[in-house]
Amino acid sequence: MRKTSLPYLQFIKSNGRTYVYFRKGSVRKRLPDNTDSREFSDAYWDCRAGKARGPIKHSWENLIVSYYQSPDFANLSPSTKANYRRHCEEIRIKNGTKDMRLFRRKHAIEVRDKLKDTWSKANERVAVLSILCRHAVDKEWIERNPVVDIAKLRGGEYEAWPDDMLRAFERCCDEIGATLARTAYELAIGTGQRIGDCCAMQWSDFDGEYMSVIQEKTEVKISVYCPARLRAYLCSLPRKGRHILAKNLTQPIGKRAVQKAVEEVRAQIGAMHGNKRLVIHGWRYTAARELAEAGCSDTEIQSVTGHKTLAMVQKYRAQANQKAASKRAQSARERNKDRT
Repeated sequence: MRKTSLPYLQFIKSNGRTYVYFRKGSVRKRLPDNTDSREFSDAYWDCRAGKARGPIKHSWENLIVSYYQSPDFANLSPSTKANYRRHCEEIRIKNGTKDMRLFRRKHAIEVRDKLKDTWSKANERVAVLSILCRHAVDKEWIERNPVVDIAKLRGGEYEAWPDDMLRAFERCCDEIGATLARTAYELAIGTGQRIGDCCAMQWSDFDGEYMSVIQEKTEVKISVYCPARLRAYLCSLPRKGRHILAKNLTQPIGKRAVQKAVEEVRAQIGAMHGNKRLVIHGWRYTAARELAEAGCSDTEIQSVTGHKTLAMVQKYRAQANQKAASKRAQSARERNKDRT
């Protein structure tokens, strides 16, 4: 897209695309993308002549601004706020000036299906649309929420990483010098914490044996004993700032920056797509699985991962028990066959 020097234009980039808006006073109108086209010229000069329709009272932009100011949004955890805001801003950029009262169930399904290659993002987008529509119901803009009970896409569950893929990740990090990805990996595997909590870890939280963590999702403070491997790795790291994953002297590297660094390594080892897809959250599952396979009790696993309920812990326990029972059964089978 060729940028033009015409006044009152705003160029906004989102997901690799550039959107053009006319902004003057209270008027904000999206224009055709091609600045060399007749359609763009006609729309632009209509705006300059005051022929553009004024702002819509019931627009997505106004709804999103109202939601940001609501107690429902204020009471969310910082990580959930950031995630919801990412989705809201994408909705705002693409549809901000449109009348949300015209939004129908079929439109939400279309949004979901366009994101089908990233099923978790698709489901999150539908969830945020439902939250916004529920807020519109509360404001009496619409009578019912059109997004209720839209089926989620199924793309599988988060899985613990197999041992061979863990080793492949480590080798790749060493080969390409991916220190950021490797440090995030060691922290997540070693402490069993979510990647957002790993980003927040400071050197002062580590006393040489324990890592002190206030979990962002649960707001629970726990002290996690660090295994020898993690202690040795941390001792080998240069301290570049207050945080272990330091952006500068006082700030941590952002969660998304860490995810991108990890994605580069995942792409190298073939863990980005299809049946071999493995995600960063799987490291937390890996830590819990290893604890269960080591014979730790549910309470002991929970003391490391910080899960509020035992439901997920019991899932790891069941998987570990099944694996151990399978080994005992097949070993018994072999011993019996040897005797005969």
